[in-house]
Amino acid sequence: MKGVNKELKLILVAGARPNFMKIAPIISDIKKFNNPINPTNSSNPTNPINPSNSSNPINPINPINYILVHTGQHYDVEMSETFFRELELPKPDINLAVGSASHAVQTGEILIRFEKVCLDEKPDWVIVVGDVNSTMACALVAVKLSIKVAHVEAGLRSFDRTMPEEINRLVTDAISDLLFTPSVDGDENLMREGVPKEKIKRVGNIMIDTLIANLDKARARKAWEKFGVERGNYVFVTLHRPSNVDDREVMSGIFTNLIRLSEKAPVIFPVHPRTRKQLEGFGMLRQAENSRALKLLDPIGYHDTIGLVENSRFVLTDSGGLQEETTFLKVPCLTLRPNTERPVTISHGTNKLTSLETMERDFDYVLNGYHPKGTIPDLWDGRTGERIIEILVKA
Repeated sequence: MKGVNKELKLILVAGARPNFMKIAPIISDIKKFNNPINPTNSSNPTNPINPSNSSNPINPINPINYILVHTGQHYDVEMSETFFRELELPKPDINLAVGSASHAVQTGEILIRFEKVCLDEKPDWVIVVGDVNSTMACALVAVKLSIKVAHVEAGLRSFDRTMPEEINRLVTDAISDLLFTPSVDGDENLMREGVPKEKIKRVGNIMIDTLIANLDKARARKAWEKFGVERGNYVFVTLHRPSNVDDREVMSGIFTNLIRLSEKAPVIFPVHPRTRKQLEGFGMLRQAENSRALKLLDPIGYHDTIGLVENSRFVLTDSGGLQEETTFLKVPCLTLRPNTERPVTISHGTNKLTSLETMERDFDYVLNGYHPKGTIPDLWDGRTGERIIEILVKA
């Protein structure tokens, strides 16, 4: 009804470690919207989303109520709870605790458990982020219940349907009501797929909001000292994708190259639980024990990760988020994949695709001085969360 002060109710979904970094800025900007005159927020005394001269600490126009749902897709303490703590995320209102399982079982459990949440809470919008199973499953539940869905980080495409994440992206974008894209290529992909232009909103990269907000804390930790390496003279590695770690021959080739690389520069490798399990099964952990310069670590927190990335010689990864973070930080990045859903990190940033066949040559190329200048893509400015909230309120 016109003129009625209606509270906007959102369900925010986080399932896996990358989701937490995408949800954190949205929650932060909801709080700023609801409390536009916050004396503790001296760097932003008037909220750019909702300026107000009212002395009322709560937004008098349209307060936003949110419920944070953690699906429990990642349940390891270092993969989940540490990120909540470091990113100052509130304790989830609801934890579906689905745990690890096959894609079908995990997706099915999320569908069943999240449906009850939506029926009980009756939100105006369900906000999903990224491309994990939780993203697709929760979007599907909401649409079936006629609840509007907004997808943050929409429009990314690797054009490789052997990747489970690509299927999640395609399905989620096809059924969402609002599609928040991080870059121009996301807009183009969606329009090519027939998505109406009015549904597509380019807002920038939500991961960069989190990076900017946490950069000072990450720098203060001086993580390179903690892990016994010299600033600017080591390589940071993350690997977890099945195509890299599930095949013994492929993993053996990667590991051999990492050991050779460690003879030229120390290698810091926080090992994903999935990757460690495979290394143990393949009997490769003993090789690392014989190499002092190849440091295999347990999973580390976000601040240490960013601190190590920023001060590394270069990064080797198969992660999507690190391709973006290295582009913003202007650190050379080698992505061990045949494709990327983030081509802007190659065309504008500091990223380069590598392979088992070209890896050693690419390592030497960077160690011998290659350092792409790179530029930061448009709207990767730390204000993506603000733009998302503004659009949702208007919608």
